[in-house]
Amino acid sequence: MKLQTAKGVQDVPPEEKIVKNKVVSALQETFESYGFAPLETPLLERYETLASKFAAGEASDALKETFKLTDQGKRNLGLRFDLTVPLARFVAMNPTMKMPFKRYELGPVFRDGPIRAGRVRQFWQCDVDTIGSKSMLAEAEILALVQKAFRKLNLDVVVKVNNRKLLNGILNQVRIKNKEEAIIAIDKLDKIGMEGVAEELIEKGFEEEKINRLFELIRPGVSLEGLKQKINNEEGLEGLRKLKELFGYLKSMDVDVVEFDVSLARGLAYYTGTVFEAFLKNGKIKSSLAGGGRWDDMVGNFMGGGRGVPAVGIAFGIVPIMETLKDKEKLVERTPAKAYVVPIKTVPDSLKIVQQLRENGINVDFDLNGRGVSKNLQYANSLGIPYVIIIGETELKVNKVLLRDMRSGDQELLTLSQVVKKLKLVN
Repeated sequence: MKLQTAKGVQDVPPEEKIVKNKVVSALQETFESYGFAPLETPLLERYETLASKFAAGEASDALKETFKLTDQGKRNLGLRFDLTVPLARFVAMNPTMKMPFKRYELGPVFRDGPIRAGRVRQFWQCDVDTIGSKSMLAEAEILALVQKAFRKLNLDVVVKVNNRKLLNGILNQVRIKNKEEAIIAIDKLDKIGMEGVAEELIEKGFEEEKINRLFELIRPGVSLEGLKQKINNEEGLEGLRKLKELFGYLKSMDVDVVEFDVSLARGLAYYTGTVFEAFLKNGKIKSSLAGGGRWDDMVGNFMGGGRGVPAVGIAFGIVPIMETLKDKEKLVERTPAKAYVVPIKTVPDSLKIVQQLRENGINVDFDLNGRGVSKNLQYANSLGIPYVIIIGETELKVNKVLLRDMRSGDQELLTLSQVVKKLKLVN
């Protein structure tokens, strides 16, 4: 039997998992610094939940890429394609919770779609959402959080922002009726250009004259003020007002990575207002690193009875963020250990020292196979461990250990407290 993974999924070896853990840790710290609480939802959902018209919607690419299955009871199930729909279901099933409800969630999601750099079929998302606030302050807080998260990861990004009300107003103005299909096509503007979008719209039956009028309004580089002179319907003007309010808050919060992009659509049907997407300014990864927006209808629709529950959030794509970091930095760590202890006929005493180092917060590995110093140095070097601690009888007699810097080859005889102080400075 030839062993292989399923298409579009991959193992995460230690050198990549270490980076992944650092990304996840940086995001969690950022989320919690803004007061968001953790939540965990199942990988499996009932298919009708994922397919409902107020979730992905039948026309969306996300639903077309949903993995479908049935259980032994012949129930139709699906693997979640994002973390937003499970969140909406959770809130709808817990209607007495206090609002606003600010939560984050991290975990794998699944898309049976095309595979390319930065896009696979099983990938992690990290979502941050605020449920129960109509205020544009909720959007501003999330965009400020996005800026902080990417700066923490030392990534230079631009966050493009638009409003679906503005986009709907533009589509109304040029008298395009099938807005959902038009928005899905417009969302591909960055990837396939105006010619590609026009071709897709023509294939879907849109009139060429209306397509030309549409492109006059969503041309690259158009400003909010420029559009204000051209929009003549209330929904579009409301979208403009919301965006102006948002940019006012962002200025007060010193958020400077956000820019307006009238063509940004976000293809999912559930977005009702602000939409945003984060891209690397320079680099090989062209996929978005994060994306989201306002989705005010989904939770209320799940609840029924005409209830309105406003919501806004963003999802971070761990895979494209990792691919970006891998492209930017060389991955050499294959273990979280900062030191590797080599005992020379001193195992009992060395074990005590190892435990003391660990109790002082130092990640330490230990020779389990009784190898010689030379082979242990080779082993530590192969794992990218920065320091080796050699403990022989000579060292123990003077209550010191021999600390070897694996990068420079320098060695020094130090007390245990001196070793702790030095290793705590290692990144």
